[in-house]
Amino acid sequence: MNIRSLTRGDGVVIGAAVLLFISSFLAYYSVSVTGYSSSQDSWDSLGTGLGTYMGAVIGAALIVLNRVMPQQRKVLGLDLGMVGTGFALLSAWTLFWSLVGVPDSVDAGAGLILGFIAALVLAGAAVATPLVPALQGALIPAPKPAAPQPYGAQPPAGYGYPGAQQSSFGGQPPQQGQQPGQPAFGGQQAPAQPPAADFSPFWFAVPVPRPLFAEDGAPTPIAELAPGTWYLAVEQGAQGLIAQTQDGRRGVLRDTSGIQRG
Repeated sequence: MNIRSLTRGDGVVIGAAVLLFISSFLAYYSVSVTGYSSSQDSWDSLGTGLGTYMGAVIGAALIVLNRVMPQQRKVLGLDLGMVGTGFALLSAWTLFWSLVGVPDSVDAGAGLILGFIAALVLAGAAVATPLVPALQGALIPAPKPAAPQPYGAQPPAGYGYPGAQQSSFGGQPPQQGQQPGQPAFGGQQAPAQPPAADFSPFWFAVPVPRPLFAEDGAPTPIAELAPGTWYLAVEQGAQGLIAQTQDGRRGVLRDTSGIQRG
């Protein structure tokens, strides 16, 4: 799972789900007459507490889970995000009519009012995130690429460091007075390295989720690149940019429009 793939819209969904859960414990209906007052929350009726309030919270969890998983999961042909959005819409619809149809001599409690607002925001964010670019931005900012190392400094040993190469002579620097390419300790000279290609590896991030296809041209994606995560471009292929994921998988990024270079 990659939490850096969460968007601002997912952040709104999470916040609305938390508010909805809290509101389920507040007064749903309240009655106040001379010398008598009473109230009940949504958990006095399991159909309301579990079916309406928790249904939307579960829907929010499915939306977020669908976002952070490397590959989308489907239920009866529908991905988890669509199922979660349906739960959120149903909850908002039910709470709206519960708010409109408050019986006489009964007042709508804070739990009903806040619950409807939270469910409406949750459903609105779930529907609007794929449509509004402002909600598609990364919720957690991507870390900036490491600054270039000074001349002669030791390169970092992290994953995917572009241009990092193992030194000759078993990782030891050349002996004093030895010229590059000469053999060490009387050994045979190492073969000359082929000239470097014009392409230089670089880090990049995608603005929206993009599929990564196998290098053999298969139509089924092998992974999905998520916004907010840095990936390593290792070479330029005939079908697109050859990228490497953080778990070491390589594939072709066919759509490179709008990518951010590190």
